[in-house]
Amino acid sequence: MIRNSFVLLVVLAMIMSSCGGSGGQTAVAPPPVSVSTHQVASRPVTGLDNYPATLVAVNEVEIRPQVSGYVTQIFVKDGQKVSRGQKLYEIDQSKYLAAKNQAEASLASAQANLARVEKDVERYERLDQKEAIARQVLDNARAELLAAEAQVQAAEAQVASAGTDLQYTLITAPFAGQVGISQVRVGGQVSPGQPLLNTISSSGPIQVDFVINEKEIPRFNRLMNAGSSPDSLFTLRLGDESVYPYPGKLVAMDRAVGRQSGTLNVRVAFPNPEGMLVPGMTATLQVVNQDYGEQVVIPYKAVTEQMGEYFVYVVAADSTVSQQTLSLGTVLGPEVVVREGLDAGQNIVVEGIQKLRQGAKVQLQ
Repeated sequence: MIRNSFVLLVVLAMIMSSCGGSGGQTAVAPPPVSVSTHQVASRPVTGLDNYPATLVAVNEVEIRPQVSGYVTQIFVKDGQKVSRGQKLYEIDQSKYLAAKNQAEASLASAQANLARVEKDVERYERLDQKEAIARQVLDNARAELLAAEAQVQAAEAQVASAGTDLQYTLITAPFAGQVGISQVRVGGQVSPGQPLLNTISSSGPIQVDFVINEKEIPRFNRLMNAGSSPDSLFTLRLGDESVYPYPGKLVAMDRAVGRQSGTLNVRVAFPNPEGMLVPGMTATLQVVNQDYGEQVVIPYKAVTEQMGEYFVYVVAADSTVSQQTLSLGTVLGPEVVVREGLDAGQNIVVEGIQKLRQGAKVQLQ
């Protein structure tokens, strides 16, 4: 029994020694993470929102024939600038001139017949006053007078119609502008509406059409109703990445949002004194946004995204880091504007972010 008690005491001592040893050990802190930092600063920036845009002429009209015939003359060259009322095309006038002459002859005949009937009615009325003629004869003469007057009106309408057709044989420019490449040549046959002869676009200012989403409508409404805006608010970047030298002005917003697209059409006008802008061109419209003037700017590589939120690691005085949620603005190449969440002078981690967690110790490279 004594021997068994001694063995039990030894076992208990070993167990207590083992438990006491493990409880006395202290956890080893992880080593500091080696990182590179950046001191937050502000600088002047101009934030731009970019919109794909299409250039359209203020006035643009398709030139189409309104009568049939053969093209007898073309008065302009392809791509020529024209003035309002300038002759463009002529369609064979022979049959339309003959129709007008015939209509004028018919009118003259109807007018002569009307004059004869009017005299008959005057004579019959004098005889009727003397009861020297039957009443029915006077009634017939008055009816014939109404018919003669109607014939004159019909003949006048025929003359007007023939004259209109004759005018349509000479096609003129509806406004000052520039014509395109002619789609017909002399001798080509045309009919009302077909084919397309040419297209004329107005010269001078040109308009740029683009679309915005529903969230941007209040912003553009404020710009539309502001009355005056900075000259550089709207600029245009052309296809060769050059910036058009003249600024634009917001002139129109569509009446309603598209039911299918959820977007609204907006129009900006640009001057075009040198003719650099051509209808149909595609370009990028740049609109100055709220990131204008002195703004906090940081390297974009310092930003991490989680669940649609953006944050950076801010280094505290004790060399620990903490996550700071940000509201980002315009991306400026490798940098981005911070609208909310950081102040100038703070230090943020730009390299070594992958190994960090909240409250981690860091060591600056």
